[in-house]
Amino acid sequence: MGETVHRPLQGSACEALEAFLGHWTGTTHWESTAWGPARSADTEIIFSPAAAGRAVTQSYRHTDADGTRSEGHGVFTTDPDHPETLWYHVNSLGLPPEAPARASMEGDTLTVERRSDRGTARHTFRVDDGELTHAASLRLGPASDFTTLMTTVCRRVAEGAAVPA
Repeated sequence: MGETVHRPLQGSACEALEAFLGHWTGTTHWESTAWGPARSADTEIIFSPAAAGRAVTQSYRHTDADGTRSEGHGVFTTDPDHPETLWYHVNSLGLPPEAPARASMEGDTLTVERRSDRGTARHTFRVDDGELTHAASLRLGPASDFTTLMTTVCRRVAEGAAVPA
């Protein structure tokens, strides 16, 4: 079996993330944590080209069974001085936006690690057989292992669409 190759994303963000472009719907499942019980929500995600293909915007919305919504927005763009893609991200949880995280590809999986004083969040995005999977795990404080926080699984409903209102 060959060695796993970690490689930075090359070219424009739109070229590098072409498999993600489009409108996706599915379900997000959160694991039980200190912040709340396990739960699931309907999910809508849209990845769209922006800035003449130099960036990809990501918009998502989770709608719980009781109608409660949470949302977030991201921008993936390439760093012209380094062969890397950056992810700028903000969400409705109320925390201030953080510095951009650096992304890399391992096989067909986009991996982003966001680090803060609280710990590290690892996000993986993958499209396989028409299914988009976004998983997030956390490593808090001095912990050595990541713990799964949430997993989203979606199917594409359109190649391109407007950002959800």
